[in-house]
Amino acid sequence: MTAIETTRSAHISSGSFGLSISRMVAAFTAWKDARDTRKALYALSDRELEDIGLNRGEIASFTRRA
Repeated sequence: MTAIETTRSAHISSGSFGLSISRMVAAFTAWKDARDTRKALYALSDRELEDIGLNRGEIASFTRRA
């Protein structure tokens, strides 16, 4: 089984402009991580999904919660 490390460090600049940019980058990063997770889960077989307690219908809502 493959493990994917998604820990990212965040650098927050001083000032409101830097904070706005940091929030946009964080939002994009969270969206991309959820997208990558969905793609990986959809690539699993039904049996593999069952092993981790999911079915195909739950993938989208599962990645929105995270």
